[in-house]
Amino acid sequence: MTNFDKSKLPSRYVTDFPKRSGARTMMLSPCMGIGEEGMDLPLVGVATTWNESAPCNIALARQAQSAKVGVKNANGTPREFTTITVTDGIAMGHAGMYSSLPSREVIADSVELSMRGHCYDALVGIAGCDKSLPGLMMSMIRLNVPSVFMYGGTILPGKFKEKDVTIVDVFEGIGANAAGQMSNEDLHELEMAACPSAGSCGGQFTANTMACVSEAIGLALPGSAGTPAPYESRDEYAKASGEAVMELLKKGIRPRDIVTRKSLENAARIVAATGGSTNAALHLPAMAWEAGIEFTIEDVAKIFRETPLIADLKPAGKYVAKDLHAVGGVPIVIKELLDAGVMHGDCLTVTGKTLAENHKDVVRPEGQDVVYSFKTPISETGGVVGLKGNLASEGAIVKVAQMKNLQFTGPARVFECEEDALEAVLKQDYKAGDVLVIRNEGPKGGPGMREMLSTTAALSGQEKGNKVALITDGRFSGGTRGFCIGHVGPEAAVGGMIGLLKDGDIIKIDADAGTLDVELSDAEVEERRKQWKPRSNNYQSGTLWKYAQNVGSAKYGAVTHPGAKSETHMYADI
Repeated sequence: MTNFDKSKLPSRYVTDFPKRSGARTMMLSPCMGIGEEGMDLPLVGVATTWNESAPCNIALARQAQSAKVGVKNANGTPREFTTITVTDGIAMGHAGMYSSLPSREVIADSVELSMRGHCYDALVGIAGCDKSLPGLMMSMIRLNVPSVFMYGGTILPGKFKEKDVTIVDVFEGIGANAAGQMSNEDLHELEMAACPSAGSCGGQFTANTMACVSEAIGLALPGSAGTPAPYESRDEYAKASGEAVMELLKKGIRPRDIVTRKSLENAARIVAATGGSTNAALHLPAMAWEAGIEFTIEDVAKIFRETPLIADLKPAGKYVAKDLHAVGGVPIVIKELLDAGVMHGDCLTVTGKTLAENHKDVVRPEGQDVVYSFKTPISETGGVVGLKGNLASEGAIVKVAQMKNLQFTGPARVFECEEDALEAVLKQDYKAGDVLVIRNEGPKGGPGMREMLSTTAALSGQEKGNKVALITDGRFSGGTRGFCIGHVGPEAAVGGMIGLLKDGDIIKIDADAGTLDVELSDAEVEERRKQWKPRSNNYQSGTLWKYAQNVGSAKYGAVTHPGAKSETHMYADI
């Protein structure tokens, strides 16, 4: 049993007798289950994004109980609390999606406030849906108290016509149904089958991408990201996470000892190698911001371009997250990258050991085609690449995993919001060769930088995903496939070039060269800029208004505060 010096921990502000008897009396209430012995131990926040909104989060309360057992076993006093999530699969395609990215900030902010208000000494965070993973990791880095992150786990795949299916198949089914290529009966059968258990969306979409990041960056225990949510072994990882955070507290290891420039590069590397979500290009810079590290979309994109694709995962590939788990999980991808010399093995992790030490005995199994050898990759270019040019001077991002044609030139078809574009797609009111432009959907312009899965999936369902291109200052779901370019910056709302486009402008995309341009003379651009006016939106009060006032460029992660660079102190040192 380890004795902790409470005089050096934040919880001294609420447990010191007699000065803090006002706080102590509340915690000593029999209903709290702490008792005087528990008061003398470190207070550990166990934060989850549990709710009844969707399968992504429904199993997190169960896992929190196991994490609390781990904390207790290691001589700590766990204090469970929850925060919000916005589930993208439900919010997608309508005004609810404006709430998605802002929820990342609310998650980070609310965890920070709960930790500060109650003076907790350490944090275990368990998250399920897309924005909750980076949100919790951002709060850990911001607070800088000893912390362990754990993913709540992937959903099991559904079965439809003897094939594994995920929620993205349903969104694509909507497009196929609108085009008369899928019957109402088949679509209903598909929607009934696609989500058969608890857990987050099953492909290498944003949740599973950021789960891979949690291991690669060192904030999660090795192997913890892969186990599906319904499996009892996930509860053992939760218990081990509770024990691990107490060991970090004992050793004084904090998140900013773990999240460094090198570990961020490791995180970007695994996103590319697994064909992960373009949203990682937004979340990694935001996590870096919390540590005071400038790690922009351009830095992420450079690593994406240099990294081969070695995991054959949906949406572009064949397999789902459960299949990756079955052959060894995230550790075999990390090991393959370590052995190839493209990952920094000397980065510290929450085990107290380095990334290389954690994976020294891992072996990629033969006789499987989920994870390829680095020497014989699926493709030489990573699953996601960055673009720059006169249409995106701050950069843009595109997922090219297993795409055959990486160039596209065509006339712009401009839409002022996603709803207009989706209506046109469902009516098939577009032509092969068009470049569909959806603007005013950036961080400020939306506000909230919506994902466009409803539109992109409808195109794929109509088998037109490779016949048109789509660009936006908004985002794409991790489930998006096709020639879809997001995060175009500067966004339309601040006078970016995307806001100056007109129907018929010729747009040139070259994902090989990493360029995104529009064929306009400087004189024409200047004339249009003089005539440009920002588009108003209906969010002139409340949370989305506040978000729009504070949010910055997607280049830096669409963050809403100055970050660690402006700190005069950090919470962990109070």
